[in-house]
Amino acid sequence: MRKFLLIAAAAAGLASAGAAQAQEPPQVIKHLDWSFYGIFGTFDRAAAQRGFQVYKDICSNCHSLNLLAYRNLEEIGLTEAQVKAVAASVQVTDGPNDQGEMYQRPGKPSDHFKPPFPNEQAARAANNGALPPDLSLIIKARAGGPDYVYSILTGFTEPPAGFKLNPGMNYNLAFPGHQIAMPPPLSDGAVTYADGTKATVPQMAHDVVTFLSWAANPELEMRHRVGVKVIVFLVLLAGLLYAVKRKVWAEVH
Repeated sequence: MRKFLLIAAAAAGLASAGAAQAQEPPQVIKHLDWSFYGIFGTFDRAAAQRGFQVYKDICSNCHSLNLLAYRNLEEIGLTEAQVKAVAASVQVTDGPNDQGEMYQRPGKPSDHFKPPFPNEQAARAANNGALPPDLSLIIKARAGGPDYVYSILTGFTEPPAGFKLNPGMNYNLAFPGHQIAMPPPLSDGAVTYADGTKATVPQMAHDVVTFLSWAANPELEMRHRVGVKVIVFLVLLAGLLYAVKRKVWAEVH
């Protein structure tokens, strides 16, 4: 009898968990037609530059970009002078000097992006125990890539009735489980674009995802060019081989 009761209780628990899971809203992933999709895809340089501004003004307060150097920004259209100005706007630790001491100096184009926190412990302490991920490869590291990151940035909303939101968490339609420690990072007008583009949340999300996609795949356009050349070569080679075959076997009946 006791064994029967234990089995019944376990079955009831599984049924309850299944019902709760069934009631949980599904992830909402938005699918966009990105300029860098497809064999002829390229990065929208204007969008990538605006995205860098969004990262610099907003995202860099919490998220690092450790694999990128300031000089790499020339690849998205920034001039050498602009890159030098961006790098010089931060103070980096260097040394030791002749006295064996570390010192601060303005950044140089050869420096990697300065992280917002000196170490992981400091990052967690400033974010209620949560560790903001490095964004260098975030597009490659998340299933769904740019669509997923865009959906996270635009997916913040109020939780539905009956949804239990844990303390310190925020409701997000795209995040698994819908509870994310990061508060909404974007708001309309949070940045002022130099080209006059209206800085809405969807626009800023699109731009920063374009920038992060380039950061994670800087060789993408080169791969696309090589791929096109290979396909053209194979087509021509196939035509040549067919012509040779016809010539060789022309007199064979």
